[in-house]
Order: sequence, then structure tokens, then C-alpha cells
Amino acid sequence: MFRVNIQAEPFDLTDEHWKLSSLGPDVGAVVSFTGQVRDEVLELEHYPAMAMRQMEAVLADARARWPLKGATLIHRYGRLEVGAPIVLVLTASSHRQAAFEAAEFLMDWLKTRAPFWKKGADGWVDAKARDDAAAARWGTQ
Repeated sequence: MFRVNIQAEPFDLTDEHWKLSSLGPDVGAVVSFTGQVRDEVLELEHYPAMAMRQMEAVLADARARWPLKGATLIHRYGRLEVGAPIVLVLTASSHRQAAFEAAEFLMDWLKTRAPFWKKGADGWVDAKARDDAAAARWGTQ
């Protein structure tokens, strides 16, 4: 099961994790990353068709790089309060290394290349050099 979703409503981490962990006996690892709002309320905007296409493309790239059994990418938009979940990355594989690496790759890509824009109290949030440096190791910049 490979799935991408862009939604305003919160996601259910337990339910999403169960969907991947129950794919079959050859799933030996499910890695999850949940990003959440810190410090201040954010307004997330996106261009729906472009965001979906690009998220599907990066998931296809991850599938080509690692022997994944399943993966889920969920990104939220709209007004999000401090502590609210923004993004979910789940990867399932037979072995932990592939699941960890694929999850890192997907999150690095989402952080630097996904067409989502964040606005805080002081205006639009700029990209960070440290995020670009982390993503550069995958050769996707």
C-alpha cells in the first residue's frame, strides 16, 4: 500500500501505522515521523494539483531506491495550532535500514521541495540552509 494524501483534518497515527504494519509477514519494520507545529500558529497553503503530483513522484523515487513494502505521506494545510500535526511519513520494509533511510529521504524532500508555504505571525517562513544541506545528501537538489 503506497498512499499520498493532502488534507486539512488531523490524521490518526495509530490507524495509519496499523495499515502498514498489517501488510503481511514480510513487513519487519515500520518507521514513522510526525512533524508538528512548534512556537506559533501557522497557516499552510499549497497548490493542490502540483503538490499531489510532486508528492507522488517523490514516493515513486523512494520506491525505486529502497525495497519498500508500503509507505504513507500525509501533509496538512490550513490553520494549524501549536502542537498540531503537520506531516506524517510512514515507511514499511522487511528491514529497518531501508525503512529508516526511505523515511529520512521522504521527509528531507517534503521539508525542502514540496510546494507548501507556511505563514507565521511575522509573515512567510523562509527555507533553512540546514534543511537544504540535509536534502543534498540524496542527490535530489
